Amino acid sequence: MPKSEHLDNILDLQAKMRGGLDRDAQPHLFNRIDWLDYLIRYAMPKDRQYLFLTSGGDNARAVLPLYKHGFGQYHSLSNWYNFTFQPIFSGCKDLPDRMALLRAIAVNAHQKMWHICLTPVPDEDDITDQIITAFTQSGWIAYTRPIDENHILRLNGRSFDEYWATRPGQLRNTVKRKAKKNAVSIRIDKNFTPENWRDYEKIYAKSWKPGEGNPVFLQNLAKNEAEYGSLRLGLAYADDVPVAAQFWTVENGHALIHKLAHDEKYKNLSAGSLLSAALFQHVIDVDKVDIIDFGTGSDPYKKDWMEEVRHRNRINLYWPAHPCSWPYIVKNKLVALAERKKNGQDS
Repeated sequence: MPKSEHLDNILDLQAKMRGGLDRDAQPHLFNRIDWLDYLIRYAMPKDRQYLFLTSGGDNARAVLPLYKHGFGQYHSLSNWYNFTFQPIFSGCKDLPDRMALLRAIAVNAHQKMWHICLTPVPDEDDITDQIITAFTQSGWIAYTRPIDENHILRLNGRSFDEYWATRPGQLRNTVKRKAKKNAVSIRIDKNFTPENWRDYEKIYAKSWKPGEGNPVFLQNLAKNEAEYGSLRLGLAYADDVPVAAQFWTVENGHALIHKLAHDEKYKNLSAGSLLSAALFQHVIDVDKVDIIDFGTGSDPYKKDWMEEVRHRNRINLYWPAHPCSWPYIVKNKLVALAERKKNGQDS
């Protein structure tokens, strides 16, 4: 079995992974050392304790990034900015090798903890099942349930015009009608500037959305992504006044929609819809993406733009030999029993 270690410092993790969490090694934003570093520096309490469960040898490695949530309790190093959370692998693509690395993490995890909560774990690619299998084979008890939705669009080679023709008639008519009035001007920036970010923050502050949880985190993320050419910051103006904004990133054939907002005062202009249409057209026809990901959330408007819904799961893992686990294991068993009875499966 691969060797496992517990690290409590992100610098030690970076050295251990030997570049395996760098941008060129990890195609997905949420699996990179930069993302973990920004979460720790800008989005987490300063006194929070971290633990990185690692396994591997000279080439193949895996890490499960966690933070301490209480006595013997650890939570995935993630928050509401994460579209996904999952174990991160480097140097191995074969499923048997990945499962061996994951089991090595699971076998020794109980030395430090009796409860692990992982969220939001993707339902696709069998990632949830792989985590559950590795941990239950190592003696843990696992419970999982869906906690959110993820709306995506697969282009399958379509142009924007081909995609747009399949959208709801009301949406297409609104965009066409409002665009004819020429009341809104739109720009899509790939560069980060204090001026365009200030406009973004102005719009967000005037929108229907609650206050930004970690604005410094988002600002640094936007700066970093701009340096690598991934930023797509969409801004809409009415008479030079910023009225709508969207923060996207694009790379490796994927477009991620991180944030969107509009000023309710200018709702009649439909600037948000006009800006969305412009960004969709840009990433489809110019960036040539394969997938557009609207992140988590069940907002009804997402169905107008997207075509597929995936689940995001929460996995709770308990070490059954630890007394602190027992009440939670009993509670989960009772909940499962009640659900079976409710569904007429009480035999």
